Amino acid sequence: MAMSDKDRKIVRDLAAQVAAIAADPIQQQTIDLWKRHNAMQKTRPPMLLYDGTGHETGNRYELLCTDDFARGQEAGLRGQIYHWEHQRDDHVWRPKIECDIKIDCTPMGLSEKSTRPDHQFGSRQFHEALHDDADPSMIPDPVVTVDWETTNRRFEQLSELYDGILEVYKNGVWVHWFAPLDLFITVRGIEQLMLDMIDRPQWVHAWLKRFADWEINRLKQCEALGVMTLNNDARFVGSGGEGWTDELPLKDFNGTVRMKDQWGHAAAQIFSEVSPAMHEEFALQYEAPFLNLFTLKCYGCCEPLHHKVDVIFKHVPDLRRLSMSPRADAFRGAAALGGRAIFSYKPNPADMGMTNWDVSILRANLKKVLDCCYANGCIPEVVMKDLHTVRGDVKRMWDWVAMARELSAEYAV
Repeated sequence: MAMSDKDRKIVRDLAAQVAAIAADPIQQQTIDLWKRHNAMQKTRPPMLLYDGTGHETGNRYELLCTDDFARGQEAGLRGQIYHWEHQRDDHVWRPKIECDIKIDCTPMGLSEKSTRPDHQFGSRQFHEALHDDADPSMIPDPVVTVDWETTNRRFEQLSELYDGILEVYKNGVWVHWFAPLDLFITVRGIEQLMLDMIDRPQWVHAWLKRFADWEINRLKQCEALGVMTLNNDARFVGSGGEGWTDELPLKDFNGTVRMKDQWGHAAAQIFSEVSPAMHEEFALQYEAPFLNLFTLKCYGCCEPLHHKVDVIFKHVPDLRRLSMSPRADAFRGAAALGGRAIFSYKPNPADMGMTNWDVSILRANLKKVLDCCYANGCIPEVVMKDLHTVRGDVKRMWDWVAMARELSAEYAV
């Protein structure tokens, strides 16, 4: 259905605002900061905040379009403008619009069983859905297909809408979140998997190898089909930092994106309380071959890794970014990591929900961590993520970003 003139004008006017934001000289300055940072050069620490509080803080803006497609475009553009006006972190705004390539993949055929309380963020409990006699061969090989007809139709629609204002490009596979153990517990159950690693280790190994082979097979098909997209720009890589770098794509790049032209990422969040030795045996043994398909590699998310730094580097010696979650001992982590990889620090988002808001407390805590990082030769970045409550006060996020940017400037090199 054709978009109304009214909706079209609303979207194009917003697009013009985004284009103006993207043309601000600060964007190139921030790109240069990320490139130096991702190249392991000494800089001020980049700062990002990912807002996940919309469920309690409500809409940030009113949508005026009536057509569903137009409203989707309007929401994305207004979100970028709102971010620029209120949360000026080190995100980079680009004069571009994504058109997702329609990619389908046959499923593994596994079904989870879980229960959770009647609360938006209630803790989910996974129950055993994969029984003792289950064989990994039950998972069929993946088959990837691309619907170019639908993709091209949408591309033409977007190109016509944004003509002369924003560049439209086809967006393929660029997110890599390889976490086979986090997948395994959804069909086996957390407690049962922990017992299996003691009672039936070879069975667990067989399943993890199948998961790894399946994912690598899927990505190789995507690579052969030419549906991968570079992630060396404003996209998040690892568990939060932006991917700007001159190291990707590789010098022999011919226009078709390969895994070695991208950042890759692996994690084992469910292994928070598992020893370094078991982390090595059951996680890294399967994650390292996956990560080695990529030139730049990231590891970790919410699991504490301060006591596993050496074993991670044993398997991934050229790791570029390591997550230090709120559950990690940041001071031990900084001492163990040094300047071997980016110290991707995640402040505790629960602090944003304190009863009586006092951003100076968060500043003092952050300064202690950054001082420790620089004393140990680390290359830190700060990513406030998994943020689900600010007690309904959006201004807390604005305050945090302003504080973090001001503090970051004290470490400018």
